Amino acid sequence: MVTSSSSVPRLVVAAPSSGSGKTTVATGLMAAFAGRGLAVSPHKVGPDYIDPGYHVLATGRTGRNLDAYLCGPELIAPLFLHGARGCDLAVVEGVMGLYDGAAGEGELASTAQVAKLLRAPVVLVVDASSQSRSVAALVHGFASWDPEVRIGGVILNKVASDRHEELLRRAMDESGVPVLGVLRRAQALDTPSRHLGLVPVAERRTEAVEAVAAMAARVREGCDLEALLALARSAGRPAGEPWEPPVVPTAGRRVVAVAGGPAFTFSYAEHTELLSAAGAEVVSFDPLRDERLPEGTGALVIGGGFPEVYAAELSANEPLRREVAALAGSGAPVAAECAGLLYLCRELDRLPMCGVLDAKARMSERLTLGYRDAVAVSDSALAVAGTRMRGHEFHRTVVEPDAGPAPAWGVRAPARRVEGFVHRGVHASYLHTHWAAEPGVARRFVERCRTS
Repeated sequence: MVTSSSSVPRLVVAAPSSGSGKTTVATGLMAAFAGRGLAVSPHKVGPDYIDPGYHVLATGRTGRNLDAYLCGPELIAPLFLHGARGCDLAVVEGVMGLYDGAAGEGELASTAQVAKLLRAPVVLVVDASSQSRSVAALVHGFASWDPEVRIGGVILNKVASDRHEELLRRAMDESGVPVLGVLRRAQALDTPSRHLGLVPVAERRTEAVEAVAAMAARVREGCDLEALLALARSAGRPAGEPWEPPVVPTAGRRVVAVAGGPAFTFSYAEHTELLSAAGAEVVSFDPLRDERLPEGTGALVIGGGFPEVYAAELSANEPLRREVAALAGSGAPVAAECAGLLYLCRELDRLPMCGVLDAKARMSERLTLGYRDAVAVSDSALAVAGTRMRGHEFHRTVVEPDAGPAPAWGVRAPARRVEGFVHRGVHASYLHTHWAAEPGVARRFVERCRTS
């Protein structure tokens, strides 16, 4: 049963707060329905790069983000329809608590806003430990807070016993919101975390596959899949048409090398699609093991990830570091975000890196996290000065200095400052941006790519 993307059944999995079990339930639902032979489209609200990796394992399809801050509310439905094209069901994992969004921006970038834009029913995952009748009051509050948000059911998590379940169900009967699943309190699934959240799939693929299978088993055992599918089919038709990357005719072979592997796992699927549509031949490489850039490389994209975890291995790959430095020195376009910025520095935690930027990077105790409103300060391979974009920072590292003579961005909020580096063809910054919000970024980058 393959449906058009505009009518694909869909669910948004949300919670009152982080730590309630959204990832377990959302990923488990994706895997359980995929196991039934359905084509499941996985989505994640917000800028998270790690959860979509687990979604890919659950569904076999590309995990996609829906971020109303980075892309604007007007692109949420089109990006969703683009990703869900040809699928039988879409499952959208929320972020933080249902109504939590960009700080000081009301509902912007919240799970609730995305659910409304998609006209999708919400399944609320509630941590029921240490409470019984109070769960009904909590659910009632969430269900009545915004009349435009339709909470279609509840999954009760961390339920202690049959008696506890009975009390919870009796209380929920009074709330009018149906219970669509009950998950018993169990030993935590094997999804280890570290300084920036879950360990990415690329670093623990075998264990991650086992963890996703365990999530699916818990969901199949504890949830009413038929009722959940029926709820998904009650979704309304979202406004807009599927997003398409603008196709730009180009002459010559333009190879854009994109860093991947365990050290560089953060990327948005639409970036590769935009590069390809702009005429690039996108080739991936792993800086941990590949000693040469892909043949014919005329431009380089190094996204986010965990170079601090692999600093010794990255440093030991001296042949590749020399190639990256030579490419950047030739003036070829290089786009580096966060982890890519660290890799281009002279050193990271006192270990030699590529030396493209006259800066040093080190780990820090301080977490830098949040959305940023930014404007391009210097003309670069990505944008002309004055281009406004929104970004997201998420790191526990420090780069000294934090900006070069020609900074990449002027950050307008939450505090005014400049950051990042523009040098020859290099654009390096801590900010993660979503190029679908400004397709001219990919087109400009590919136009400057050397042909072969």
